[in-house]
Amino acid sequence: MREYIIADNQDISRAGLMFLLSRIKEIDVLREADNKTELIREIRLHPQAVVILDYTLFDFAGADELIVLQQRFKEVNWILFSDELSMSFLRQILFSSMAFSVVMKDNSKEEILSAIQCASRKERFICNHVSNLLLSGAGSPGSVSNTVNDHLLTQTEKNILKEIALGKTTKEIASEKNLSFHTINSHRKNIFRKLGVNNVHEATKYAMRAGIVDLAEYYI
Repeated sequence: MREYIIADNQDISRAGLMFLLSRIKEIDVLREADNKTELIREIRLHPQAVVILDYTLFDFAGADELIVLQQRFKEVNWILFSDELSMSFLRQILFSSMAFSVVMKDNSKEEILSAIQCASRKERFICNHVSNLLLSGAGSPGSVSNTVNDHLLTQTEKNILKEIALGKTTKEIASEKNLSFHTINSHRKNIFRKLGVNNVHEATKYAMRAGIVDLAEYYI
């Protein structure tokens, strides 16, 4: 029997995972975490758990921080479960430990279930889409830290990126701009995809390098 921790702050994703996990008998404890602090607390309580993590929604400073967390809790198995992840990030994570599996949110129910079942047996699972990309060598890492392309984002996306970099939540940005949470969240995903970043920390670094937000404004 394995404990499962769902580390995802999207209600619909959590509900879908809860439904799938309810169909699996080999589950002892089922917990949820909405942020990194809660996740670490749950892992301390359940140091042999399977963590299903949407990395893009949590404020990890980068792949290195996640790898350090895995090394600290060596009995944990991780399923990276996101809309999209950069290939440079995936290569770094997957080559660091066999404890990491990957399945995408738009994969079939069968693949997602397979990932969960493999993790429960301490086996790695990599979905077909990611496996094919890794084998083909697609998505060669192109670091945004070296190049800033000011034409990657539309003006609307730049405005939203600025708000994200200043620490505002998706809900706060939606309220201020009189737009739906879904609209802002879609912009956020597109921004991260275009920039090839996985979290707010990396997006903020881009915003500063591109002059979308300056240091004086950031530290107010």
